[in-house]
Amino acid sequence: MRGVEVIAEPGAAIVAIEPIRSRLLALLATEPASATQLASALDLPRQKVNYHLRALERHGLVELVEERPRRGVVERVMRASASSYVVSPATLGEAAADARHEAGRPDRLSARYLLTVAARAIREVGDLARGADRAGKQLATLTIETEVRFRSAAERAAFADDLTRAVTELAARYHDETAPAGRWHRLVVLAHPHARQETRP
Repeated sequence: MRGVEVIAEPGAAIVAIEPIRSRLLALLATEPASATQLASALDLPRQKVNYHLRALERHGLVELVEERPRRGVVERVMRASASSYVVSPATLGEAAADARHEAGRPDRLSARYLLTVAARAIREVGDLARGADRAGKQLATLTIETEVRFRSAAERAAFADDLTRAVTELAARYHDETAPAGRWHRLVVLAHPHARQETRP
């Protein structure tokens, strides 16, 4: 089972977000189960669960773990193909967010631009991860995450200036346009207010 799977195919996305199927995926990410076990957990007819499982299986969202005889029939035990899922913006086709549309007028302080860049990262890394899985290779990536509580808007702005300068200097130091064996990497730094409700004195 993979950790996170990026769903890039529109049909798979439609199947995955249907409420019953989404619940089945969540249960099967926890532990493998048969249609009978899932039907009992969801209080649904086994035939209905089987119908949804077949739809998920057709799109590679669940996979067979084992087949075992049970009361004269063969019971299929399934599991989710990943522990969780992200839907790629690519599923929206031409309507998907695209950072290239902002190329002539990017605003690094715009929430909308941040969303387009984050959407591009999901699409690109999802494609690269699938390619690496098919080739049996590791995809070299780096993620750094932390939290900062600023005393004021002025200090937040000063931090943004310092961070921009530091990233620009590092990129210039290590960038080599002419390296014959070099490989391009995309570096993205995002900052946004924390979604949790802050405690106040």
